[in-house]
Amino acid sequence: MANKYKSEREVRQNEIEQENDTYLAGFAEWLENKGLSYRTINTHVRNVDFYINSYLSYDLLDVSKGCIKINDFLGNWFIRKTAWASIAHIKTNAAGIKKFYEYLLEENVVTHNDYDCLCKNIKLYMPEWLGNMKRYEKWLFQDYYL
Repeated sequence: MANKYKSEREVRQNEIEQENDTYLAGFAEWLENKGLSYRTINTHVRNVDFYINSYLSYDLLDVSKGCIKINDFLGNWFIRKTAWASIAHIKTNAAGIKKFYEYLLEENVVTHNDYDCLCKNIKLYMPEWLGNMKRYEKWLFQDYYL
């Protein structure tokens, strides 16, 4: 009965987010099996959760579409829409998202081609993303230093 008042969009977004929770739990276990520390696992899972549940699911995209959206996310949306965006956060997000899609590759959720595209885009666009971040910080704090 609760779904009676939800739009089709809200229902679909909730379905995507429930599926994402399953992937995040599997990802956390996968990272633990790789021997990563609790703190590192928590950071990666939090960052990926934000990517897939705040960015991708808003556009009703499931995780399989995340490989092709990385440039817009880290080079634009993340910088403009989050208060905590920084050069360090861009780098840690890229690392966590890359690991997440490595996990999804092993689970046959994404193809080798998708994963390779993600890795190439991270390598290719990282300098641009960091430059965008620097320009945004300069613009944001220009009056602060006057």
